[in-house]
Amino acid sequence: MIEADENHCRIVEKSLSGERAVDEQTSASIAVLDERLKRLKKLDETFDRIEFSPAVKRLKKQKRPVTIS
Repeated sequence: MIEADENHCRIVEKSLSGERAVDEQTSASIAVLDERLKRLKKLDETFDRIEFSPAVKRLKKQKRPVTIS
């Protein structure tokens, strides 16, 4: 599971740095990380003050077209 977390983090990191396109995979990775953070916050109030960076928050708000085939 830690490896999967690192992969989602790397996808978001590379999208933010311009090393890869901001695409559906980026959005999916942000959604996974967001869900995991919410679960952590429910488990322990220690995590309540943790939040995404402003850059990731902007990415979360971006609307990406979805390709339907």
